[in-house]
Amino acid sequence: MLPLLLLKTAQAHPVLLELKNGETYNGHMLACDSWMNVHLREVICTSKDGDKFWRMPETYVRGNTIKYLRVPNEVIDKVKDEKFVRAEKRPAGNKEGGDVAEAKLLAKRVVAGEVAGKAAGAAEEGEEVSLRAKA
Repeated sequence: MLPLLLLKTAQAHPVLLELKNGETYNGHMLACDSWMNVHLREVICTSKDGDKFWRMPETYVRGNTIKYLRVPNEVIDKVKDEKFVRAEKRPAGNKEGGDVAEAKLLAKRVVAGEVAGKAAGAAEEGEEVSLRAKA
């Protein structure tokens, strides 16, 4: 699971951030970007020692100060479901679209079937069979 995909999915959900300096921020994530900068609303900040608390309407936390981020389990489940759905929608081929990859696979099966058919016919007639590809 990609961290940025998890963060994007966690938007509008409650999260807990612990910073490298020991402070924690609890709030609802409004937005995040590719540098893991996070915008929180309805924030409760706790000091490193846990003895001081601050309530803020919103705050912006720079990504390189974050030690870890805790998200609800429902967000993780949602990411797994989205990943599963994406895998189902992905085309059969690596680089080609689904139709091109299907056509190539069908062509391989037809060629294999023709070669097997020729080999079976030749074997019935008692002839020697070579399944090597022509150069």
